[in-house]
Amino acid sequence: MAATAPQSAISGLPRRLIQDGVITEDAMLDAADAAKDEKVDLVAHLVAKGLASAKQIAIAASHEFGVPLLDLDAFEPDLEIVRSVNEKLLTKHRVLPLVLRGKRLYVGVSDPTDLTAIDEIKFQTGFRVEPVVVEQDKLEAQVSRAIEAVDTTMSGFDDDDFDLDNLEVSGGDEELDNDDVSTADIDSAPVVRFVNKVMLDAIKRGASDIHFEPYEKIYRVRLRQDGVLSEIARPPVALAIKVAARLKVMARLDIAERRIPQDGRIKMRLSKNRAIDFRVNTCPTLFGEKVVMRLLDPSSAQLGIEALGYDDVQRTAYEEQLAKPYGMILVTGPTGSGKTVSLYTGLNILNTADRNISTAEDPSEINLQGINQVNVNPKVGLTFASALKAFLRQDPDVIMVGEIRDLETAEIAIKAAQTGHLVLSTLHTNDAPKTLTRLIDMGVKPYAIATSVSLIIAQRLARRLCNNCKEPIDVPAEALLKEGFSQEEIDNGLTIFHPVGCNQCTGGYKGRLGIFQVMPVSETTGRIIMEGGNAIQIADQAKKEGIADLRASALNKVKDGLTSLEEINRVTID
Repeated sequence: MAATAPQSAISGLPRRLIQDGVITEDAMLDAADAAKDEKVDLVAHLVAKGLASAKQIAIAASHEFGVPLLDLDAFEPDLEIVRSVNEKLLTKHRVLPLVLRGKRLYVGVSDPTDLTAIDEIKFQTGFRVEPVVVEQDKLEAQVSRAIEAVDTTMSGFDDDDFDLDNLEVSGGDEELDNDDVSTADIDSAPVVRFVNKVMLDAIKRGASDIHFEPYEKIYRVRLRQDGVLSEIARPPVALAIKVAARLKVMARLDIAERRIPQDGRIKMRLSKNRAIDFRVNTCPTLFGEKVVMRLLDPSSAQLGIEALGYDDVQRTAYEEQLAKPYGMILVTGPTGSGKTVSLYTGLNILNTADRNISTAEDPSEINLQGINQVNVNPKVGLTFASALKAFLRQDPDVIMVGEIRDLETAEIAIKAAQTGHLVLSTLHTNDAPKTLTRLIDMGVKPYAIATSVSLIIAQRLARRLCNNCKEPIDVPAEALLKEGFSQEEIDNGLTIFHPVGCNQCTGGYKGRLGIFQVMPVSETTGRIIMEGGNAIQIADQAKKEGIADLRASALNKVKDGLTSLEEINRVTID
């Protein structure tokens, strides 16, 4: 039996944890030795190894030292107070400045016996430092978020951060003719670093859009992450003009023109093999130009059809139609529902050396080698219809039209599908059956629709529950029936999960998944169309053929524990 030191030799927080029965004396001694060897904090070691929970340690520390206990989940750090402590100290000691009262600074710590941290912060700030005990895991998450948020603002930049100065970003050197903004303002290091930092953070977080928004008294930056906007920075209002001008120069736009919207594009090269495109749009508002950037990652088209969220039946239907030499595949849904990724995933499957593939888009969002991509430009007469006519003279196998907006485009696309070409396109409708009646409303002949359209995919994007923190929730059977579940599903034991939130996700969600209605146009459905049937009749026929609508597909995702009832109610209707 290994010899151990007497318990009297153990003092402070470790002794309290032993006395409270949280950990044995032998385990504590081993943990202390291991933490010393690894040169890590004892509390962090105990939590990381699962020897004690962060909550147990926090309660024990509060009782042992008479220090107040705070739940960080209910606290939102003030970035101005966080900035009062040097970032190097925050990183080194993993502490979080909480509240400043006069000359007294309250600091969140997981171990109040860490006097070195308290003394160094006191010396650096000149404040009297008062420790507040918080849970170690929550502290780690909040410190990381706070440092990142401070780093995203102007005062958080380090002049030695050469990566932000030297990112490979495509841009144009426009001739400046502007009294308010000079070349020096646009190219100044702080502005360049700020813009580059926001763009890099957006990529790192997997955001889909960046919003730079000027208002009368504030200037804010927001990211759309997993379909939901959240504020990440509030630079000084005076920077609004400089940041907008910098973005316009990068996107090769006219910085002197602020009266009308403009569209441009930026390419940021992250490595030799990876680059991210940003689609840029400016729009004049009351207090300056709002700039919105859409992130376009070509790697999203390389995901593979199995990663999009189709179930087995839906994936098979899509793949079977892609394998056919002719016909029309329509993808429908609102803006931001993932239509482009679905189409490009299909194009990527078709992109082989023996096929001629051409696309007309407004604008091209994902660049794929081997595909002939055209950006439509109505100002010079290059419309979807004119591009389609040109494609048909260039020996095409596969044609993709970014969107069918008018009768002329619809008719040319349908004729192409009828004459031995595979055509892919999008349409803005709420579900698959309404897509067919929408084409009729545009003026397309019913028989032309029935003989050309072969598959319709309606889709939405829902946030995916975080696997680390999702928890089951009890929902009354009556409520489940009202949501659309069957009595049989409830009787067989239905487990519904809901979001909780942890340091690995955003509000209990992490990533997104597709919800699909994949409807092949059968002979019976084609007959209904030619007989002048409406969307309700088409939907009824689809149901008879076993095709799940968007709501049913969403409920299946809930049943599989992938998303929550709240989320599917946000993106679909019952």
